[in-house]
Amino acid sequence: MKTAELLLACLENEGVEYMFGVPGEENIDVMDALMDSRIEFIVTRHETGAAFMAGTYGRLTGKPAACLATLGPGATNLMTGVANANMDNSPLIAITGQAGLDRHHKISHQHYDLVSMYKPVTKWNTQVKSPDTIPEIVQKAVEQSTGEKPGAVHIDLPEDVAGMEAEGSPLPVRSAAKMKASEQNMNEALEIIHRSDHPLILAGNGVARAGAAKELLELVEKQHIPVVHTFMGKGALPRDHERNLLTAGLSGNDYITCGFREADLIITVGFDMAEYPPKNWNPDGRTPILHVDGKEAEVDAYYPAAVQVTGCIRRNLTTLAQSLSSRTRDIDWVKNVRTQALEELSSFQESEDFPVKPQKIIADLRNVLDEGDIVISDVGAHKMWMARMYHTSRPNTCLISNGLASMGVAVPGAVAAKMVRPDRTVVAVCGDGGFQMTGAELETAVRLNLLVIILLWRDNGYGLIEWHQKRHFERTSHISFGNPDFIELARAYGLQAYGINHPKDLKPALKEAVSLQKPVLIDCPVDYGENMKLTEKLGDILC
Repeated sequence: MKTAELLLACLENEGVEYMFGVPGEENIDVMDALMDSRIEFIVTRHETGAAFMAGTYGRLTGKPAACLATLGPGATNLMTGVANANMDNSPLIAITGQAGLDRHHKISHQHYDLVSMYKPVTKWNTQVKSPDTIPEIVQKAVEQSTGEKPGAVHIDLPEDVAGMEAEGSPLPVRSAAKMKASEQNMNEALEIIHRSDHPLILAGNGVARAGAAKELLELVEKQHIPVVHTFMGKGALPRDHERNLLTAGLSGNDYITCGFREADLIITVGFDMAEYPPKNWNPDGRTPILHVDGKEAEVDAYYPAAVQVTGCIRRNLTTLAQSLSSRTRDIDWVKNVRTQALEELSSFQESEDFPVKPQKIIADLRNVLDEGDIVISDVGAHKMWMARMYHTSRPNTCLISNGLASMGVAVPGAVAAKMVRPDRTVVAVCGDGGFQMTGAELETAVRLNLLVIILLWRDNGYGLIEWHQKRHFERTSHISFGNPDFIELARAYGLQAYGINHPKDLKPALKEAVSLQKPVLIDCPVDYGENMKLTEKLGDILC
């Protein structure tokens, strides 16, 4: 067999089911080998979209998908999505075609040193120089991608090596050990919790990755500890739970900030440092941290990890819950925070202002969708509103990228999410800026007959940047742009499309979109005048 065929056989053996990408000249051996492979290849309209799809697949399943690009511009286009997955700790295997080995010593058409280029944006990467190394490379790539903390890996395959005859076979699949914290560390954790009068749990992305929501709930109910979520940790605790302090992450004061100031111990569970800088919630660095995660804590002056409980999050949470005696703690301040945050959202449900207020859009979306449905937020001003106000009851039902936080992630992400969860409604919440970056993947959704819903927040500009400019300079600079007729554009791709002309139109449009058997785009003008009002409100909140 050829090297390319052995590569696919090894990926199949490791459980890789999908490969997303764009065919090119230097990966034609891989493309041909895919014709006889069990791996399903999904042709995308851009390499960045392919990597976004693979990253979302990895985030939802815990298993890596592959994404494929040719050399040169194909590989550089792919890199943004690869970096996004790596910073979000989503498993992904990037494969790039490359110039033949006989061209690497000189300037050559489309040739760059991709191993060097990809090194900063992956956990591990390598170039295949010999066919015999393929089984080891693939197994290492999968294990590196899925090991704590998960992320992206990269395999660079020169075109001449891809076509060489190869001998060998896939290696036996190895299972990863589920490590448990040491007895000493566990005892220290139990002691620090026991001494604490006002502990607070900060639930991060790792709770969803570890499938540890049930174990977290057991600890919360045993010790009556309130929980606040990062953007990517949303849903770790059900939204109607009395100890759920909802979501933190906006700069400046917020209702949740009061919770951090009340705490004499912060228990971080599955927290990734890129999600929410500790300086924002432990500004003097004095509140001690109990770090519960798969790996040791990153060094940070505002993250004083007094005790670290590392290893399998599920096992360690279970041990903590079982070893601690039941304890009742004051809940009045928790009730106050929850009441204020929830009332802020509910107060806009009947708003008739047009363009539509962000709070109204979120209230209608939350009322229409079931708890198991999936919303993917793109990056922009709408992301901040979704993170703050779209409350969830299950992990991975509101996907927000908050590591690299690349614009354009939502539409490709919705494609992958619907592939993984065909029984659920999947909604991509996009600004018009992010949508235009990867909107061509609407064709991919239509071609695959994936019933995704695109909820477009249209303001004809880069709303989040405008928000920052007004905060810092009280004026704006070069943030406006023109737009196509999104209704006609969506219809040209084969989608059903609705334009919102009154706030009362939105909820019926969402309900109809959920019931339709085809992909849908909803074009909703949004009033981002609420951005600065929120900034003023956050500044007025006192703890």
